[in-house]
Amino acid sequence: MNTANALGYLLGALAFPRLSRRWPAGALFIGGCIATALLMAATGTLSDTNTLFAQRVATGIASAFIFVSGGVLAARLASSSPRDAGLVLGLYYGGTGWGIAASALLVPATLVQTVHGWQFAWFALAGACVALSIVAGIAAKRVDRQHVLRTSAAGEAAATTRPVSIFRYAFALSGYGLFGVGYIGYMTFIVALLRGGGMSEGVVTGFYVLLGMATIVSARIWSRLLDRMRGGQALAVLNALLALATLLPALVAHPAVAFASGLLFGATFLSAVASTTAFVRHNLPAAHWARGISAFTIVFAFGQIVGPTVIGWVSDGAGLERGLIYSACLLAAGAALATCQRTWVHKADSVN
Repeated sequence: MNTANALGYLLGALAFPRLSRRWPAGALFIGGCIATALLMAATGTLSDTNTLFAQRVATGIASAFIFVSGGVLAARLASSSPRDAGLVLGLYYGGTGWGIAASALLVPATLVQTVHGWQFAWFALAGACVALSIVAGIAAKRVDRQHVLRTSAAGEAAATTRPVSIFRYAFALSGYGLFGVGYIGYMTFIVALLRGGGMSEGVVTGFYVLLGMATIVSARIWSRLLDRMRGGQALAVLNALLALATLLPALVAHPAVAFASGLLFGATFLSAVASTTAFVRHNLPAAHWARGISAFTIVFAFGQIVGPTVIGWVSDGAGLERGLIYSACLLAAGAALATCQRTWVHKADSVN
């Protein structure tokens, strides 16, 4: 199921640059939100495996539209307030923490001990999607409107500049691809490790709530790093910390260590995502932000497809702890690659 979702994510990221030439980022963002809410509700009515696979692919496509278009909108908003640019990007990606925490609380509260009692949890999640999408959609329209008002002849000229070759940021892309593999390995198998260690449902719920809340506050923690590091250094630092967070529960089987791991992981993993948007904003002309963010999303999606398969195969043969150790090694390798990424200033449209 995770691989099907990642496949849809990949397809959505591949399609986004072409779609963004026809529709504004705000429209694609709102469309993705609507589609995701509807697909979430539809999950509560489905039980056939093949249909669920198709639903997961469709959800991945819609999620990619939200992710990439939201990143473009956040980058535009950050440019209107350069002094707080890192904070703005961090707040956008850190908002995912609200979803993680809400899901951790909603699902146990809405599961019913009856036939198909799991349906109510999906409907509750769909309701949360609708409520949050309304707020996000209003904000997206406002940012899109401000962008249209700022569009000038200079901006139109920038749109004709030649795209920057992806080989210029190959190290950052490679490091982010390994982040995708290592991150999804942790998120997929940590719950099995916790339950295998005898932790109760309440403890597992608390773990995810803590992880979500750490994600929310991560924007404030890393905002200066995203502003000051214009090459791959920010991604390198965050990948290294994620490697440590992933390694901890594999080496020490204790609830306190697991919670420390979740706290560190939550405080860093979506800031790693934000660092790629910050990199695009620092190094690419504004007219090519959608293309740059899409490129990072594509390699991330590849990582999400490969991660569960490879780490799952390792875990089946050698145990979940070994799988997490491999995830940590991949994250460390991603940090090393990102360290090699240098910055450059595009003469046509540099952004401070």
